[in-house]
Amino acid sequence: MAKALVTWGGWDGHEPDKVAALFAGWLGEAGMAVEVTDSLSCFDEPEALKSVDLIVPVWTMSQIGKDQALNACAAVAAGTGIAGCHGGMCDAFRENVDWQFMTGAQWVAHPGNDGVRYGVRMVSTDPLVAGVADFEVETEQYYLHIDPVVKVHAVCDFPVADGPHAVNGPVAMPVVFTKGYGAGRVYYNALGHKAQVIGAGPAAELMRRGLIWAARRG
Repeated sequence: MAKALVTWGGWDGHEPDKVAALFAGWLGEAGMAVEVTDSLSCFDEPEALKSVDLIVPVWTMSQIGKDQALNACAAVAAGTGIAGCHGGMCDAFRENVDWQFMTGAQWVAHPGNDGVRYGVRMVSTDPLVAGVADFEVETEQYYLHIDPVVKVHAVCDFPVADGPHAVNGPVAMPVVFTKGYGAGRVYYNALGHKAQVIGAGPAAELMRRGLIWAARRG
C-alpha cells in the first residue's frame, strides 16, 4: 500500500488543519495509508522519509531546519513525490532556497489581497487537466516567481487588481504546474487560501488529481 505523509502548521490564516484533513481524506479514498502530523520532526529521519511515497506539506511561512529541508529534498530526488497548494508549499520556509529550488516557485505578492475574482484557464492537454473546463474563483491571486523548467497546466491573467506591477502589461501566471526533481514528481496548485476554495468543484478535482499523480510509481 502506498504511504502518504501530510504535515501541517505555520500561519493559521490558511487553515492548515482543515486543508490537511481534506487532503488526507482524498488520499485515503485513493487507497493510500496516510499519516498526518502537525510537526516538522517528520523530516528528521532521512531513511524513513525516503520510504514515504508522497509528501504533502501544508506549511505557510514558518521555518524549517537546514537538515530537515535537505532530507525532504533527498527523499524527493530518490523518488518520493511532493504535492501541495497555495502558501502551504510555495510560501513555506521563505529563508530556505533548497526548498524553493525543489518545489519550483515562491509566492511574492497577491495584488488585491483576498476576494479578487479571476479566471483560471487550462493550457495543457495533460491528463491532469483533461475534461476540466476553465473556471472562475474569488480568492487571493498569487503572483509567483517561477522555475522556468516547470510544465504549466493552468494559468490566470494579471493584472486584475491594480498596482505597481500593472505597468508591465498582461502576463499569464501559472496556477497549476508540475516538474521533476531527480526521480520524484512535484505538483503545485496556487489555489487554496481557505479550505473551501479548494474543497469542491474544478479546483478540488485538479488538486485531487495532482496529489495522486505525484505519488511514487511502482
